[in-house]
Amino acid sequence: MKNIVGKVVEINLGGVEEELAKHACSSLDAQLDGFVGDRHRGLSREAWHGDKQPEGTIRRNERQWSAMSVEELTAIADKMDLKQSLTAANLSVNLCFSGIPQLSLLPKGTILQFPSGAELMVEEYNPPCSEMSEKVADNFTTNSGTPLTKLAFTQAAIFTRGLVGVIEVAGKINIGDEVIVNTYQPPIWMAKLQRQ
Repeated sequence: MKNIVGKVVEINLGGVEEELAKHACSSLDAQLDGFVGDRHRGLSREAWHGDKQPEGTIRRNERQWSAMSVEELTAIADKMDLKQSLTAANLSVNLCFSGIPQLSLLPKGTILQFPSGAELMVEEYNPPCSEMSEKVADNFTTNSGTPLTKLAFTQAAIFTRGLVGVIEVAGKINIGDEVIVNTYQPPIWMAKLQRQ
């Protein structure tokens, strides 16, 4: 399969747990435990409602970073008929790429490579949550003037909300960087086993 090449168009960090939004910056320092200065940094986290483990259990942090694509943000805004543009920062997302329209559908194990040598590995799709949906409803308006329902974002963002993952290799990520998407492919030996 041919690799996809995209571009970093937005970078955000968030340091305050109570704030859902992240704030724009020009570069990120990716370390093996996450992005320096970001509230999602860490090798572990507490499980919350909806995780596989009971709420409060200390577990591996598979959400060291989050990403969306410009194309996904535009599709969500169009479905919601928003007057204002949605940004990755509005949605508490670290990275926004252009040129990867179906970013949310990339499989677990996919590697995103950057010029510095930094590599991010996809862990899972990031489903839209009700808390973020309420925030969008409270802060955005529609072109028609119709008020947004509290679940409008949750419904519009299904399968386009982006991805979360872990840092595979440390390095810097800058606005304007090229990102090479190495889509996960099962190893050859696995395909051979499946044919037997």
